[in-house]
Amino acid sequence: MVRLPGRTGPRSSRPPSGRRLEQAPGPARRARERAERGRSGAGRSTRLRSALRGRSVAGQVFVLQVVIVLLLVVAAVVALVLQVRHDTAAEARNRSLAVAETFANAPGTREALAAPDPTAILQPRAEAARKAANVDFIVVMNTDGIRYTHPVPDRIGKKFVGDIGPAVRGGTVVEEVNGTIGRLVQAVVPVEAPGGKVEGLVAAGITTRNVGGLADRQLPVVLGAAGVGLVLATAGTALVSRRLLRQTHGLGPGEMTRMYEHHDAVLHSVREGVIIVGEEGRLLLANDEAHRLLDLPADAEGRDVRALGLDAATAELLASGVTVTDELHPVGERLLAVNQRPTDLDGGPSGSVATLRDSTELRALAGRAELARERLSLLYDAGVGVGTTLDVTRTAEELAEVAVPRFADFVTVDLYDAVLCGEDPEPGAALRRTAVGGIRDDAPLYPVGRQFRFVDTSPQAAGLRTRRAVLEPRLETATGWLAQDPERTARIVAYGIHTLITVPVRAGAVVLGLVDFWRSEKPEPFDTEELALAEELVARAAVSIDNARRYTREHGMAVTLQRSLLPRRLPEQSALDIAYRYLPAQAGVGGDWFDVLPLSGARVALVVGDVVGHGLHAAATMGRLRTAVHNFSALDLPPDELLGLLDELVGRIDQDEPGDGPGAPVIGATCLYAIYDPVSRRCAVARAGHPPPAVIAPGGEVTFADVPAGPPLGLGGLPFETAELELPEGSRLVLYTDGLVEDRQRDIDTGLAELRAALASAGPSPEETCRAVLDARQPFRPVDDVALLVARTRALAADRIAEWDVPADPAAVGEVRAAVTARLARWGLDEQAFTTELILSELVTNAIRYGASPIRVRMLRDRALICEVFDSGSTSPHLRYAAATDEGGRGLFLVAQLAERWGTRYTAAGKVIWAEQPLP
Repeated sequence: MVRLPGRTGPRSSRPPSGRRLEQAPGPARRARERAERGRSGAGRSTRLRSALRGRSVAGQVFVLQVVIVLLLVVAAVVALVLQVRHDTAAEARNRSLAVAETFANAPGTREALAAPDPTAILQPRAEAARKAANVDFIVVMNTDGIRYTHPVPDRIGKKFVGDIGPAVRGGTVVEEVNGTIGRLVQAVVPVEAPGGKVEGLVAAGITTRNVGGLADRQLPVVLGAAGVGLVLATAGTALVSRRLLRQTHGLGPGEMTRMYEHHDAVLHSVREGVIIVGEEGRLLLANDEAHRLLDLPADAEGRDVRALGLDAATAELLASGVTVTDELHPVGERLLAVNQRPTDLDGGPSGSVATLRDSTELRALAGRAELARERLSLLYDAGVGVGTTLDVTRTAEELAEVAVPRFADFVTVDLYDAVLCGEDPEPGAALRRTAVGGIRDDAPLYPVGRQFRFVDTSPQAAGLRTRRAVLEPRLETATGWLAQDPERTARIVAYGIHTLITVPVRAGAVVLGLVDFWRSEKPEPFDTEELALAEELVARAAVSIDNARRYTREHGMAVTLQRSLLPRRLPEQSALDIAYRYLPAQAGVGGDWFDVLPLSGARVALVVGDVVGHGLHAAATMGRLRTAVHNFSALDLPPDELLGLLDELVGRIDQDEPGDGPGAPVIGATCLYAIYDPVSRRCAVARAGHPPPAVIAPGGEVTFADVPAGPPLGLGGLPFETAELELPEGSRLVLYTDGLVEDRQRDIDTGLAELRAALASAGPSPEETCRAVLDARQPFRPVDDVALLVARTRALAADRIAEWDVPADPAAVGEVRAAVTARLARWGLDEQAFTTELILSELVTNAIRYGASPIRVRMLRDRALICEVFDSGSTSPHLRYAAATDEGGRGLFLVAQLAERWGTRYTAAGKVIWAEQPLP
């Protein structure tokens, strides 16, 4: 530590080892010495000798200048030698290659190679060329490398030393080798015939010593120039040293002393510790603040910082000299921020300087800020991660997932059963454990699904009464909590859970349940700040739980409405074996629906529809459309005409609905309507924007019926078309909504292909078909409703059908009655004969009187006895009440009284008047 003169306390005088970094009194002492030498009249020569000995800045500059000049001279000589070598090698390569190519392409060379004695012709030429080109050898050889020429004749006929492979293939070889005559560069080139064939090789080589010599001539000049430069540099350095000495001598001892005193005062008055460490980790300087912060001994200067009693990490950092910025180190009870920089930058002495700042209070503030940041982050994550779905149970689970382990080690959520069902809870009812989250799964807490009540002395019961959060810091001493379930609470305490926060889940004035936060890992109990955080966390989750509860209630109401609008059971009929499936959407209720409608003549209508959208409006609209189809089907209309009426109805519904109200227009309503006749085994199908039906033949082949696709209902403007399908007995007709074959992850083509594969592998019954289709998509939670209707066709046996053609003659009525009586007797329905004769007499008489030929009577024995009269007229009879004076008009009245049902349906050839009687 540097101290001012006159200060109390010891002052270290031990000189540091390594490169010497002078302490603060040094500059002042040297200034005083120079001043005294100047006043004593020492000559200019004395100061110059002092500078040349290197004890001043001028001396160091002088030595540095001389060293630089010497280094420049050495560098110039080395560069010259390297350049000459490079030029020599390049010259040798170029000359040897040029000589070899010239000789190889010279006239007569190729012809001489083909002569009986190539050596006799080529040896004189090669020697003459070698001497003229000033190379060491020119060798001509065959493609096997056998020499024909050589400067030394006894080497002719021997194999050439070098790489000739590329030259034999037509290339050129230039290489540097160590030959018998020294280091040389040789080139080998081919002698090629006009067709490109290599007939021989020519090699030329030259030693590098024959090319060099430039360096020997230039080196004396460079050395002479370097000597002159050294002399000039020495003289210039001497002049600079004299000037520096003269300028330094201008400062008197007082100025130098005051400069030191100011430096020392500033160094020891700053509130940051300053430490200078030299080579090998020795402490050179430490101010008063550094002594206080590090608790250094008085004789610390000059000692190794690793031997001053500091902690290992801090001592190693100060000794290493690495650059750090605001690196925190605990030293005793303090937390120090260390900044360290090396001192040898810009030519300074080796070592490092470090500043130390006490940041203990800042650390405490940073810790509190970090804790506040973590709590804000927890609340933010709770706002984002809790309530992602409108499911009460899942929302409770999300609350537990967010709170563990960031806030508590275990979290339990207990809600009233009424909340789980979407209803308002009743005070005092039992709670049900809805969600449990924890850092481990073996905690002895109540499991999920357990129903219980809290005793009055428990903190949970107090929270429910006061609607305020309750903190229980020490569970092992909480007698009220221990009384809840003595055996289980004892296990909880033994498990290590020691503190609890219980918070009621409030939604306005309604308490929905409780959330308990348990801690086991941290020994500290929950505090009041954490109690407030728990209240805020549960308050945010309570909004999502209440929203989910309200949605559950509304969803339940919508599902109930939707279920009530769908058929509860299928009507009895003999034409089709039917199975169906209905899957509601994963979220919300939709507008998918289906129906089976018995028609006259043992026929059956199948209908499947879809109202796009979800919610009560879609369900209500679906009910309206289903009711309309029921009413329109009573008119016995063809499928295309029925869809036309339904389209007009949807258009009127859209006009009646306000555009901005909750009842949005019915955009996207689709429908498929099919009528199957078991007598003709034909099926008439029309569709309005709906997927086509699938048909499974009795042999198992699956096809999608080619039914013209009409526009969705409500658009208007385009007619619908009916397609006629002939279905053999045992065929299966599959009707479905688009939720089965289309969703966000796949398009309708992929869905239809998957449906085709599932239908192809399904069993023969409609029930097995439904099961196979849904099993193929497991696990399956549709985002849209799915309606699936599978109908296997039956045919009415021929012995249950009776038909007669009737001429347009009233006398034919008697014949018809006789034929009907006979057929009824064959069917064992003698009791029905009188009624049936009477009904057919009236119907046939009306057809003869008011209709048009041809006239035909058909009687079907199905679940009812059906009588039908066909004629080609278009006039529809109507029921009226005849007056007492009227002679006629009572025929249809009698038919209506005797038959269970009767009606009229139109065909392409006319109309049919039918009546049904129940069988005994």
